[in-house]
Amino acid sequence: MASLWEYANPLKFMRTTDWLLPVVSVAALVVTSIGLIWGFFFTPDDFRQGSTVKIVFLHVPAAMMAINAWVMMLVASLVWLIRRHHVSALAAKAAAPIGLTMTLIGLITGAVWGQPMWGTWWAWDPRLTSFLILLLFYLGYLALWSAIEDPDTGADLTAVLCLVGSVFALLSRYAAIFWNQGLHQGASLSLAPGTRMDWAYKAPLYTCMLGFGLIFVALVLAGTRTEIRARRMKALVARERMA
Repeated sequence: MASLWEYANPLKFMRTTDWLLPVVSVAALVVTSIGLIWGFFFTPDDFRQGSTVKIVFLHVPAAMMAINAWVMMLVASLVWLIRRHHVSALAAKAAAPIGLTMTLIGLITGAVWGQPMWGTWWAWDPRLTSFLILLLFYLGYLALWSAIEDPDTGADLTAVLCLVGSVFALLSRYAAIFWNQGLHQGASLSLAPGTRMDWAYKAPLYTCMLGFGLIFVALVLAGTRTEIRARRMKALVARERMA
């Protein structure tokens, strides 16, 4: 555990990600490409939904990462509040626009998928509504960072907002279990008994999920490095002004 906290040091983090970021980026590109090509071009049409169901290879990984990004922000925010490690606060900040993008992809692809299945682009379904609220929390989180000049104060307030928004991240994940009513189907992938999806779809879907996870890691690493450099630049400018 002690060695893990070494990476809270910006210098150590930058040195490690110098070689780690290219590796993760290439892996993300390769795995995601394989998953999407496999899913969209080499899987059969569903006997009920036809080719429309193939949007699952974008929708499910994006929705999964939208929620997991907020969970990652929650963990990083807690580390900041408890240990006051700046890298964790900057990592949470870097993850927010990625989570926002994944949430938008999830909502848009869900609407495209839902229109032919439900006959409407939108329904006030529990999961859809909680996911929309999660999008608003992402927007609020980014707006709060932009509105506060002092970085430590911004990290404190956004960490508190992240704690509150975690309720809706949880609801987005489990709304279909909490409420039986609603148009949204249950979980496509589950450890519960019973076949929900054939392996012809499961295998490429798992590959896409891994690819999206690697994309998230690569973008967070790149974003955190950018935030560290921006903070260093501000510190240098402040010193020159004082001199």
